[in-house]
Amino acid sequence: MDFEHDYQLKTKPSLGKRCVAGLIDYGLIMSYFFLMIYSFGEPNDEGGYSVNGWPGFSITVVWFILTIGLEQMTGSTLGNKSQGLKVAPKTDPRKSLTFGQSLKRHLLDMIDLWPFGLLGILTIKNTEYNQRLGDLWAKTVVLDKADSEQGLKQKEIKN
Repeated sequence: MDFEHDYQLKTKPSLGKRCVAGLIDYGLIMSYFFLMIYSFGEPNDEGGYSVNGWPGFSITVVWFILTIGLEQMTGSTLGNKSQGLKVAPKTDPRKSLTFGQSLKRHLLDMIDLWPFGLLGILTIKNTEYNQRLGDLWAKTVVLDKADSEQGLKQKEIKN
């Protein structure tokens, strides 16, 4: 069965769920970040605190595991899973997400989340498959598993 000819992709913005999922994911990451600053931070010349060495590097490792690692292995981050969302390749949502797709999605998180998520919301609302910039670059879509209208639908054959 040829996906390109027999099926069409249907998505919805699911903005509320996607915002909650993002808050959960980055809330966990920021909590770890502040824990590291509180536990290992040292005063710096700018009047703030810096974390160096392995404790500082661990923040990147935690970000990587909670976003790219979980998403690549399970199709969802913890936030997405809590909201019933799944990330899948746009070319065929029946397939699993690749490491490269997940990496591309999350490398653009800071751009999509700026300012206050407005850029991500605007791109989700104004793209055909409700994709943010990271999704557009990675060629992925976010699907609500509870919504039976999303995903691949067989095309109607017109006689």
